[in-house]
Amino acid sequence: MGESTLRVGVLGAGAWARAAHVPGWHRDPRCKVVAICDVEVDRARDFARQFGIPEATDDWQALVARPDIDMIDVATPSHTHFELARAALEAGKHVLCEKPVAFDFRDTLRAAELARRQGLKTKLGFTFRHSPGVRYAKSLLDEGFVGTPFIFNGYEQNSQWLDPRTPLRQVDPDADQSVLQTSSLEGYGAPIIDIGHWWVGADYARVVGTMRNFIPERVVRATGTMMRLNIDDGDIFLGEYTNGAIGSIQTSYVTIGNYPGIEARIYGDKGAIICRLVEESGVAETIKVATPDAVEFKELAIPRRFYPPGGHARESWRSLFYANLIADFVDEIVEGGARNQGNFEDGARVQEVINAVERSFRERRWVDLPLVR
Repeated sequence: MGESTLRVGVLGAGAWARAAHVPGWHRDPRCKVVAICDVEVDRARDFARQFGIPEATDDWQALVARPDIDMIDVATPSHTHFELARAALEAGKHVLCEKPVAFDFRDTLRAAELARRQGLKTKLGFTFRHSPGVRYAKSLLDEGFVGTPFIFNGYEQNSQWLDPRTPLRQVDPDADQSVLQTSSLEGYGAPIIDIGHWWVGADYARVVGTMRNFIPERVVRATGTMMRLNIDDGDIFLGEYTNGAIGSIQTSYVTIGNYPGIEARIYGDKGAIICRLVEESGVAETIKVATPDAVEFKELAIPRRFYPPGGHARESWRSLFYANLIADFVDEIVEGGARNQGNFEDGARVQEVINAVERSFRERRWVDLPLVR
């Protein structure tokens, strides 16, 4: 391991760390995972054996405090993210954190400001902005293919929880079931809201939306029992961007379709792009384009340069997209410049939109952005 190798400590030894995070770190020769932490230490030890990680622990405070670690990867349950990310930043570590950093966008802004003061880089788990197809689409947008953007339509939806017997994660079984709890809007809305911001090149000026609970009783993973679970498992909102474009976002846990269920569409005065990130027929994603003089959408081949080393279209989207995310973060840290895309500031912008749509639904009205800080 060379002197310039970035040393990574991973918090959380769950399924997503196994399928995406740690394979992404292992794929980049510029970094090494030196420790894995989980509240269940036996799970951390099994994980360490599987991936050849030198240390397994259940003491996250000690791991974060280690002077020989450069970066902390937070892949734990959502309600723990803010405490862990803040502690890592205070300890002088760069931080990759799964979304959301915090449920209130103002906390995410505070974490972003802490990173700025510390001179540290942050990265959100906005997996889908790093897909080869989304990156290719962004390059076409930068080249002027779409021209002035008019409309953005975004979807993240699949049917993984259409069956109520499939245990649902990241929910609070003790929440007040007389009040609809935000779920899909946050878990599935964040990545596609982020792509919309990035592609349109503007923030939202105002939003209006609704949420619905379609399947009232489910098995909760935390308890293993069937119970009333009044969550948003489907939602839609409309928005107006500050540059004059308009958009719509739809997310759902119960809309029939395959993983990950992302589709982003952008229409402008010169062209249109549809990028579909859905594993179908063994292919992770497709991109199609049209122009005013050729209105039938045609599929494009995604150029090799948008793939990570060794990546290909028939690889699992989990490892394919995350390898690009990890490589991009390592690039930003090694280069040491100002570039830091998909960071905590971007996360705060996305969370602010989610909080605004929540308010719109509860108050049954349009909500202007930015919200009061």
